[in-house]
Amino acid sequence: MKRYIFSLIIGISSLCCTAAQSSEELKYPVVLVHGLFGFDNLLGVDYFYRVPSVIQQEGGDVYVAEVSSAHNSELRGEQLLEQVALVRAITGKAKVNLIGHSQGAQTIRYVASVKPQWVASVTSIGGVNWGSRFADVVRGSVDTGSFSEQFLASLANGLAGLIDLLSGKPSAPKDALEALSALTTEGSVAFNQSFPEGIPSTYCGHSAALADNGVYYFSWSGSKAWTNVFDPADNALALFSQVFTEPNDGLVSACSSHLGQVIGTNFKMNHLDQVNQTIGIHHLFETDPLTLYRQHIRRLKGLNL
Repeated sequence: MKRYIFSLIIGISSLCCTAAQSSEELKYPVVLVHGLFGFDNLLGVDYFYRVPSVIQQEGGDVYVAEVSSAHNSELRGEQLLEQVALVRAITGKAKVNLIGHSQGAQTIRYVASVKPQWVASVTSIGGVNWGSRFADVVRGSVDTGSFSEQFLASLANGLAGLIDLLSGKPSAPKDALEALSALTTEGSVAFNQSFPEGIPSTYCGHSAALADNGVYYFSWSGSKAWTNVFDPADNALALFSQVFTEPNDGLVSACSSHLGQVIGTNFKMNHLDQVNQTIGIHHLFETDPLTLYRQHIRRLKGLNL
């Protein structure tokens, strides 16, 4: 695991000489963390498409973590803890700014709860902080222990294995059922009870940016599943969105994404637009997703983070 993130660090750091840099630097490095069935780089395409270069242009030192593409959030959190320790050792910085998408939000919250002294800020993007209705429907569609459950799990684990293989982490542990259960409402509520920092007291509520553990918490998300006719992923997200009865991004409701200071949830972005996928295709008349990252790095700099 360490050699994987170290190779990424070298690759990303080499970009510093070609990108226009901000005159003001971010105090602590940024670590980006992907969600379920995510990856760092797959066949030359970044999960956080063009996001690292934007962060660098704003004076941020950025690293892309490698965690299992399909497993529960606690195990992914333990993987991330090891990599955060490595980033701290390499940079000499006491803390990091964690940014997680989808299940990555739970993953980074775990680290901030277990080692708050290592974390300056947590930013949840389309985070499954109160569970996903889509995950509820999928989990509820098959009986526990049934042949159907095992068959679907084998397919999902096969997909996770392929993603891990192509992204250079073939030995990463995987358990799609554990991942799915973590993202259900029941699983997320249980996670919140163990790791409550930043969670509003009520569903769809807000909380202060600075939590009792000394870590700043932020969140944003989209609320439109279909955003561009040229994006091949939009049709699937539009179909998935039909299981919701409230504004959502195709996989997570806007209210479920709330954590800490809510920057916004009404952006015309779906779950993939939030990480500038597919390869930068997004709503033509909405803020460019990269602009949100640029603004957020400036926000963190304003807080001396």
